[in-house]
Amino acid sequence: LNLPQLVQLMETFVGQDIPLPTVKSLIEFIKEEYKQTEESKTEQLEKVRRTSHLAQRKLLLEALFEKWDKNASGFLDLKEVDAVLSTFKEGMEKEALRKAKSHFSSRYPQSSRVEKLSPKAFQTFLELVASEFTGDEDEVIDNIVEFLTTSVERSWMECLQSLTRRKWLHNIQQAAETSGASMEPIYKAVFKALSQDAEAHGDNKKISAYIALLEENQLSPERGQILLHYVACTTDDAPYVLNQILYKDMKGVSFAAVEEGKPIHVPRVQLHGNIHFWNYDRPVEERRGSLLVLPLQDAHWNVFGILGIDTLRDQSEKTIFLTHEISFCQGVSLAFSKAYHHVCALENVLQMTLTALDWLYPRVPSIHTVTTYLVEPGKHQTCDYALRKMITTDNIGRKEIHTSAVLFLRKENLLRDYLFKCIDTSEVVCTSVCGEYHVAVPLRDLSRQAFGLFDISIGHYQKLPPHEYKDLQKMLKMAQAACCEILKIPSEETKPTYVLEAEHMNSRHAGILFHRFMLQDLRECV
Repeated sequence: LNLPQLVQLMETFVGQDIPLPTVKSLIEFIKEEYKQTEESKTEQLEKVRRTSHLAQRKLLLEALFEKWDKNASGFLDLKEVDAVLSTFKEGMEKEALRKAKSHFSSRYPQSSRVEKLSPKAFQTFLELVASEFTGDEDEVIDNIVEFLTTSVERSWMECLQSLTRRKWLHNIQQAAETSGASMEPIYKAVFKALSQDAEAHGDNKKISAYIALLEENQLSPERGQILLHYVACTTDDAPYVLNQILYKDMKGVSFAAVEEGKPIHVPRVQLHGNIHFWNYDRPVEERRGSLLVLPLQDAHWNVFGILGIDTLRDQSEKTIFLTHEISFCQGVSLAFSKAYHHVCALENVLQMTLTALDWLYPRVPSIHTVTTYLVEPGKHQTCDYALRKMITTDNIGRKEIHTSAVLFLRKENLLRDYLFKCIDTSEVVCTSVCGEYHVAVPLRDLSRQAFGLFDISIGHYQKLPPHEYKDLQKMLKMAQAACCEILKIPSEETKPTYVLEAEHMNSRHAGILFHRFMLQDLRECV
C-alpha cells in the first residue's frame, strides 16, 4: 500500500461520522500492534532499490537512444546498432550477440522484420544483449551504454536542433493526452511541427501537409480493395484536399509508400510524370517543387495511412528535402501514430462504456446518475492532473456526451475530492455528498493505474438491493476487462485477440467487446 491507499483504507474501515477519539484510539492500536519482520523489511528495501535502479536504467537508455537518433526520427536502424555492438570487446562477444538477436526476433518479430528499433525495443534489445554477454548484467549494460555513447559524436548545433525537434514532437503527444478523445488538436500539432521545422531547419521552406487514412473501398470496389481518405490538411489546401479520395488506379506515389512501408521522396514533381495534383487551379507551369510521402505505421509497423508534405507553394529554387528533414518527418509520422492510436483507444473505451451503461440501466433502476471521467495531464505546474467529464447518464438512462471541454481541478472542486482520491489510490471510494450517496470506481490501465472513473450516484440509498448490487459488480468487472483488452491493442508486444466474429468490424469492436466478456463469464458459470 502507498500512502494515499493506506489513508483510503483507514477511512473506509472507520466509516463516516466516527468520533475523533475513536480514530485516535485505532491509530494508537495499529502503531502498537503492527510489527514488521526483518525479512519483510529487507524484502521491501530490495524492491525499492530494484525499482529505483530500473528507473535509472530506463532514463540512461532513453538518453542513449536520443543521442543516436540525432534527427528525432523516432527509431534506430537495427543493422547499424548491431554493426557497432559487434566491435564491442574487439568482437569477442559476436556469438552472444547472435543469441540476443535471436531472442529479440521472437519477442519483437515486426521490429526485426523492418530492422527498426523504437525506444522501447532498443532498451529491450540492449538488455537481452547484456544478459547474453559474460559478466554481471548490470555492469555489462553500463559498459555497453558507455561504449555506444562514445561511438557517436554530436556537435553543439546538432544537440540543439535535436532538442528543439523533440519539444515539437512532445507537443503532438501532449495534444493527444489533452484532446478529450478528439483528433483535431493532434492534426494542428502535427502541421505546426512540420511548418516550424521547415522554417527553422529547412531553409525557410513553405510547405503543404496532409494526412490520409487507409479505408476499405466500399464506394467503387472495382478500383481496388482499399482507398486513401484525406482526413486533414494545412488550412490553405483544405478547399482542394480535405475529404478527397485517392484510388489505386489514380496517378500518385502514395500507394507505393503504403506497399513498401518506406518514405518516397520526389525531388522535382514536374519531372516525375506520375504525381496526382489536387489543386487544379494551379497552372501547369507552377506545379514545381518537391514531394515527400511517408507511411503511417502502428506499433507493429503495419501501415494505416500516409503523411504527405510538398513545397509546391514555395517559389524558391531550394525546395528539395534533405536527409535530416526527411528523418524528422519520419519522427512526426511516428508521433502522430502514437497520438492517433491513443485517441482511438480512448474512443473505444467510451464506446464500450456506452454499451456497458445500456446493459446496466434496465437491471439496476436504483441508480440515479453515472458520470464517466477521463484523466488528463495538468496544464499548470500547480496541478498534476485534471478530470474531464465525458459522459453523463441520468436516472432513466439518457446519455449526454460532452464534446466541449468540461474539466475539474482538485483545488476548485472540494466537494468532488472523492473523485481525486479514487484516481490517487486506483481504488473504489464511497462517500455522501449533499445527502446523495456516491461510489467512485476507477478504470485502470495495464499498469493498474487509474486513467478514468465512473461516478455512480444512488441517491439517498446507502446500498443497493442485493440483486442490483450483483449486476453492478458484474458490469464493472466486464468493463474493466474490456478496457484492458482495448489498451493492449496499441502495444508493441501484443496483438488484439478476437473471439467473436463481429469484433473484426472495427467501428463496433469496442461495444461488442463488452458483450464478449459477458458471454465468456456466462460460459464459465455454466
